[in-house]
Amino acid sequence: MTRTLTFTLGLALGACGGSGPAAETPEPTAPPLPWDDRGLPEPRDLPAVESPAIALVGGRVVTPDAILDEGVVVFEDGRLVAVGATGDVAVPDGARVIDVAGRTVTPGVIDTHSHMGVYAVPNVRAHSDGNEATSPNTAEVQAADSVWPQDPSLQRALAAGVTTIHVLPGSANLIGGRGVTLKLHLGRSVDELRFPGAPDSLKMACGENPKRVYGGRRQAPSTRMGNVAGYRAAYLAARAYGESWGNWQHQHRLWQRKRMAFDRDQEARAGGVAPESDPVEDPGPAPTPPERKPALETLYGVLEGRILVQMHCYRADEMARMMALGQELGFRVRSFHHAVEAYKIRDLLAAQEVSISTWADWWGFKMEAYDAIPENLALLQEAGARAVVHSDSEMLVQRLNQEAAKAMWAGRHAGVPVEETAVYRWITANPAWTLGVHHVTGTLEAGKMADVVVWSGDPLSVYTHADLVFVDGLVGWDRRGELGPAGAEGTPPTDFELGQNESEVLP
Repeated sequence: MTRTLTFTLGLALGACGGSGPAAETPEPTAPPLPWDDRGLPEPRDLPAVESPAIALVGGRVVTPDAILDEGVVVFEDGRLVAVGATGDVAVPDGARVIDVAGRTVTPGVIDTHSHMGVYAVPNVRAHSDGNEATSPNTAEVQAADSVWPQDPSLQRALAAGVTTIHVLPGSANLIGGRGVTLKLHLGRSVDELRFPGAPDSLKMACGENPKRVYGGRRQAPSTRMGNVAGYRAAYLAARAYGESWGNWQHQHRLWQRKRMAFDRDQEARAGGVAPESDPVEDPGPAPTPPERKPALETLYGVLEGRILVQMHCYRADEMARMMALGQELGFRVRSFHHAVEAYKIRDLLAAQEVSISTWADWWGFKMEAYDAIPENLALLQEAGARAVVHSDSEMLVQRLNQEAAKAMWAGRHAGVPVEETAVYRWITANPAWTLGVHHVTGTLEAGKMADVVVWSGDPLSVYTHADLVFVDGLVGWDRRGELGPAGAEGTPPTDFELGQNESEVLP
């Protein structure tokens, strides 16, 4: 897609008119924009995590291109060291060897659509923190500011093989705010859970929800055309906002040049060197930057490609409309969520590299969810689109592997060929791409994060459990207590749940 922000981005790089200064004079640099330094490293430069050397030996191993009947997975200090067939991978001295014969090893499961933490359990009004439904556009809010790290759902998801989740605001708004990607380290604060280096996202919603929520209050939008008008107005305002900062950078560089010339002139005159020209005029104070507006900063981040759009959208015609609107206004949709009619435009989705985050078979709970088919994921896969199984539920997240198996069966039953490796990508590699973290997680490859699950059997069977779950090489779940003191048999209670069991209550 052609960018429409050439003017603004050119200014951000410091372009300006006029001849440059003398060669020995340093070129003024434009001051950084307020959002340029977010304190997050690039994914490939993430620091190592201190974790022991572990070798999973003899199990069935799911790699990006094939399933090894008998393989070895080695990881240390939070990173995968080696993955391959038995006999091809040497187990390093000192590594703890775990016999996983008869079991299956996969990457950690990734859920692209979660409300855990912002719609925490117990499901009471006090925990309803996922929708700032006070305006159709609340791009200024961030899901991270609502996440409750003690949500008991997080531990249950980890016990089901989930290592990474993407927490989003709800779908009442046209533009609902920023989402956040978390690793299930189960810390005390959202910062301890935050996936390092993961880009922010923006939750948007089309269709019935925004027009119902606001139209019911006799506000705009009350129709689908009102929805689109709202998106257009928001992004046009964001473009103007970005240009105002670009203009400020441009004016600041011009001011810097004048300031440097004035300082040189003053220094020369103070040293007794009398230039023949008239004194250089004092340029005065530096230009004042524009007022910061967090909502417009978020939307401008989308236009720059720094923030990924995750969009709630069901109907095929609306998804096509949103892709066209993105081309008009200068943004891309990274993934359509729910998207039960995606099969109707699977060629368009594949061509524009838009992923689909959807369910295996949820349907019919409102009009725009009516025309769903269970072959949706399989047809998307066949067309070359990135298919993703998501949860949108603190219960469904506990069986995403089974949901993927259901979708595989539906496709095969209809005559659509679906390879088993593709099914695993629906819950690992494809969601990693959707969240912009595919460079460091989502597949078992040397150098990537050691987000690994050992399943008791075939992960696509309803009889299979996650026996061991490693997040950055650290054990997060040990169903059978096989790692000794480092493990924990059964589901350990969360901090919130401590003392809730009558047997633990002191007399």
